[in-house]
Formats: sequence, structure tokens, C-alpha cells
Amino acid sequence: MTQLYNQIPVLDLSDFVGDNDSLKTKFTEDLGRAFEEIGFVAIKGHGLSNDIQSGLYEAIKSFFTLEDELKQKYELPELFGQRGYVGKRKEHAKGRKVGDLKEFYHVGQEAPDDDPIHSDYPANIWPTEVPTFQEYAMRTYRILEKTGQILMRAIALHLGLKENHFDENLSFGNSILRPIHYFPLRAEDLKENAVRAAEHGDINLITLLMGASAEGLEVLRKDGAWIPITALPNQIIVNVGDMLERHTNDQLKSTIHRVVNPKGAKLGEPRFSIPFFMHPRMTMELNCLQNCIDNTKPKKYEDITAGQFLQERLEEIGLKK
Repeated sequence: MTQLYNQIPVLDLSDFVGDNDSLKTKFTEDLGRAFEEIGFVAIKGHGLSNDIQSGLYEAIKSFFTLEDELKQKYELPELFGQRGYVGKRKEHAKGRKVGDLKEFYHVGQEAPDDDPIHSDYPANIWPTEVPTFQEYAMRTYRILEKTGQILMRAIALHLGLKENHFDENLSFGNSILRPIHYFPLRAEDLKENAVRAAEHGDINLITLLMGASAEGLEVLRKDGAWIPITALPNQIIVNVGDMLERHTNDQLKSTIHRVVNPKGAKLGEPRFSIPFFMHPRMTMELNCLQNCIDNTKPKKYEDITAGQFLQERLEEIGLKK
């Protein structure tokens, strides 16, 4: 029976990593149920300290307040937006042509030199104008990467797989940390029905989102209602992405979400947000899991690797021509 949530469930990750088997089982069940019904949860015990979060937010605010011509030094078109700065209105939601009212910065994986995948990842680009950016971005990246790996173990158990099923493909995966600046809006920005982030599903396996600086995130419920989502200071928001939905033959739900424009006086206020898009290694096969296929749920998708799927989606959202 479908459950209609008025707000997303709040779970504590310490229940899963602790020594209490019953709490671990309940966490796994609650996470799986939420990901099947609404695709979103709020997570406590995620490992990010207030000092690290505030340090990163201060750094990205310093960067995004630079003049556009300075920021554009860190935008390299040949990288298709996978590292460094991506300018205003460059990205659009799948199926739309109007660019979102945002700019962002991509920080990617840094794999060891002796890992064969090292050469597949472009080097990160760091703004010299903000010396603290690199330190806080990479500290945040590693913590959220570890948290995401733990959550994927809970997902594996929910799907009837071994707990470590995803571990190998998540080791130095192609994940992205994306600090986003939704810049203050003017009347001319609102032409063509432009919005801060049009309704979309994320590309990746799961997304881990640090609390945003302002409201605006909304999630599409199964009955067609949009419900607002705001993380409390001690929480992060976690949602299923399209890769995981496809891999589970739609058992887990990549829920459509958006960031709406503010109203009234708040139109001129900025909004900052920092999602961590958890990707596997590009060689991971996203073929529908056998555990998620039966006579009532036949296989819906053709076989594809994570790398192939990513390239398709980068073209669809305008980052790769």
C-alpha cells in the first residue's frame, strides 16, 4: 500500500553502524521503504561537523561573489563541466531548453596514481582567490563519500544482496561535489519561465545534500503534490538517483524534484546549496538486478554501463554537445 508522506522520514545512521542488530535491521527496512515510496530521507549521524560545513560555505560564498570574469578563468569547456566552474544558465533540466538560474563548481574524484582508473579522471581545478576552498571541499568530499558507501550497504541489504555488494564499484567512484549558487534574481531573469532548478531526477546512484542556506527545494509526491523539503542543521538530505532506479528496475524511486524561485523581497536574495552526487566507477554495469525482476516486474531497461549512461545524460542536460 502506497504511503503519502507530508514530510520525508528522518533516520539516524548510527543505528546502522552500531552494534545493535535490531536497530540496524530497522534502519535498513525504513530506508528501503522510504526509497521505494518517496525516494528521499533525512539522515542524522552523517559525520559532517558544523566546522567543516561552515568552512566550506564560507569558501564557496567567497568564490561566487567574485566578478564573473574571474570565475570564468576556472571554466574549461573541454571538460564538459566535470571539473571547475560552470557559468550561469549553462545547465538545463532534461527535456528543457531554458537554462536554470544558477552557477556551480565541480569537485571530482582524486584516485591514487596506482589505480588504473586514475587516468580517467581529470585533475581538480582550484581557485587561487579562495585558499580554503580546496581543503574544505576535499574534507567534505571524503566524509560524504564514506557516508554514501555506508548507505549503499544498507540499500544492498534491503535488496537482498550481500552487504558489500556495491563496495568494489564505489571505491574511488566518479562522484562529484557540486557547490551551487542560485544568484539573486531580477525581473529579466524570469523570462521564458526560467527557474532556479527545473524539475528533474538526478543522474547518479544517490545524492547527499548538505543543508541549503534558504528554502526552495520541493519533491514531487506520488499523488502529484509538491512538498517542501528543508534539512535541519544536524541533517543531510539523501535521495535516489536515476542510475539506482534503473539498476533496481524501478524498485527504488528517483523522485522528481525542483528548486523554485523565491517570492517578493526574497527574490533578490541568494541561495547556496552543496550536493554530493555519488557515482560508481564508470565500468559498473547498471543492468537491472535479477533480484528486482519477476513475472509481475519484467526487465524495463537495456544493459548499459555507468559511464555510458553518464555521457548520455550530460548531453541531455546541455553540459556536453
